[in-house]
Parts: sequence; structure tokens; C-alpha cells
Amino acid sequence: MRVSEIADKLCGRILVDSDADVKAFYAGDFLSRVMGKAPSDSVWITVMGNVNVAGVAVLAEIKTVVVCEGVVPAPQLVEKCKEENIALVTTDKGVYECCRLVG
Repeated sequence: MRVSEIADKLCGRILVDSDADVKAFYAGDFLSRVMGKAPSDSVWITVMGNVNVAGVAVLAEIKTVVVCEGVVPAPQLVEKCKEENIALVTTDKGVYECCRLVG
């Protein structure tokens, strides 16, 4: 699934685009658990909007991050995602609804 398809399904907004083609999804906010459990090349669905999200995404080889519940990502997160070629999407939808719509 492409980033544009994910954003469309979630009525989301793409803040950072990439050519990622993802095949797996992971939802969670406990960073060490995400690092250990999220499949590589996946979409990470979270409510966290700080720069640490990009660091975890790099370590876990996550290609796309969806920030839910209307959380506004910190400018540092947006910049780090650009640097690391990690797609970043925001949506007002909740985590469960995002999982249901894209999973």
C-alpha cells in the first residue's frame, strides 16, 4: 500500500511523502515495544508526535508513521522524517479506527 492510499483511507494529511510500499501495520506507543515488535517496512500507527518517533522508526526500519487523534507532530519530527525518508501522515481518526481502515 502506498502512502497516498493510506492517507486517503484515513482522511489524513501527508506531511512527508515517500515512495514506500508497505505491507504490514503496527499500532502502539510504548517505544521499546515498537522497536522490538514492529515489522520492518511497516506503517506505525501512534498518538505520539515528538522527535523520538523518528528515531524509533529508523531503528525498527519503519517506512511510514501515522499520527492519530489530531495530534500535531513537533516540527523536529517533521524535519527528521524528511531527513530519514520516513513518510509522515496525520489524521483526526483514533488508533482503533485507523487500524480498522488500513489493516
